[in-house]
Amino acid sequence: MAIVVEKNGHLMDSLPITLVPTPTREYREHRKRVQTLAQPGAPVIPPIPLPLPLPGARVLIWKQDPSVAEINVRKAYLPGHVFQGPKDARIVSANSGQNTLPAVGPNAFGDLIQVPGTDAFDAVQTFAVCRMTLTMYQRARAVGGAPAPLPWQWNSGTNADPLTIFPHGLPEEQNAFYQRQTKSLRFGHFIRQGSNPPQRVFTCRSLDIVAHETGHAVLDGLKPNWLLSSNPPQTGGLHESFGDLTAIFLALSQLDQVEAVIAQTKANLHDKTFLADLAEDFGLALGRPNGLRNADNDLKLSQAGTEVHAISQVFTGAIYDILADIFAFEQKPAIRDDAITLHQVGQYVMSLVLRAIIGAPAVAATFADIANQMLQIAAADNKPAEYRTFIRNRFTVREVVVASTPLTQVLDANVTDHPDAVQDRSTCCGTMKLPEYNGAEEVLEAERADLRAYLAQIDAMVTA
Repeated sequence: MAIVVEKNGHLMDSLPITLVPTPTREYREHRKRVQTLAQPGAPVIPPIPLPLPLPGARVLIWKQDPSVAEINVRKAYLPGHVFQGPKDARIVSANSGQNTLPAVGPNAFGDLIQVPGTDAFDAVQTFAVCRMTLTMYQRARAVGGAPAPLPWQWNSGTNADPLTIFPHGLPEEQNAFYQRQTKSLRFGHFIRQGSNPPQRVFTCRSLDIVAHETGHAVLDGLKPNWLLSSNPPQTGGLHESFGDLTAIFLALSQLDQVEAVIAQTKANLHDKTFLADLAEDFGLALGRPNGLRNADNDLKLSQAGTEVHAISQVFTGAIYDILADIFAFEQKPAIRDDAITLHQVGQYVMSLVLRAIIGAPAVAATFADIANQMLQIAAADNKPAEYRTFIRNRFTVREVVVASTPLTQVLDANVTDHPDAVQDRSTCCGTMKLPEYNGAEEVLEAERADLRAYLAQIDAMVTA
């Protein structure tokens, strides 16, 4: 093989390929000496890529009810994208059609800071508390850090519709509700009786009420049959209790609220506290000193009958006592701040209740079902035996189960619903009073079935 050389446009004689310059032996030896003796230079460290700033938004919200002086309007942070509305992929704030709220969007800093007492503030408040509640439960459900979305009841592989919230959705009504049919939460507002000048109470400004109704929506996604009134009374009580417990768990998920509880009670959860009093502002408007309900109660199943709210307080009271017992057991103020301990205990009890509910029967679930699930989960979590003792003892005192030993044994139910017992929903929140959960749809469908059968007979006669 040869190389043709061109010079001034003329082809020259071809040169053998052996004349292509190659390193001489002396040069190769020189390179080896240099590589052997030369010291390495400073290593080149590639720059560490920094994470992009999170797209979250700061908001102003009532951290409790407007009437709770211990903790007032404060700044909170929502870590996800929030758009004009406000809205995100799972939750959309909308006007009521009767009392129009402005669409609220992020400012130049991506935040939603509004003046308390305004319609825009109410829109942000309701969205933020609903979003914080959903995020709290999704974090609790996540295993090993993996995302674990909690679907709304209507979500499927082909339906990702969000939950729509109406902060002023029930004008002149002392109520609030979650409705599956309209995929929404609606919150009432009304004039406080006897107030002069008239004072309007907005249920959407209560963290407890917004969290409670969001709790109904979350639980309906997990256990869609539990909302139906055809279940035993205890199943209805679980739904109402889960709403109340959601408000307690959400408060305990925020360190500023936890610190306020510790300071208010001197770290004794059985002292009077806004943590146990639910929806204080609404309760005061109705003349009740402890809010709509008090989680720190001594009710037993034999005292509750079939009224769903009364039954719910038995379960809520048992969980609150278990929370207080575990907190007292874990307290080590000499080495760890009580607020940190209460925050951690609150997160664990919330996770325990959520997982117990997920593991419970799809229909006709009882308090004893949840108690036994909690015992099994606490054992699987390798928690101290004292945790299971607290669970067993508190549900025994409430007449939910009959105590037995050893702790690994499944506990028998004590006071149970009569097989023919019908839920009394007369004093429930608006959610459980809606016709769609109380047999109305079954009645309508029965009438439709009769009509279809009749028309089918007519068609058969015509074609005969």
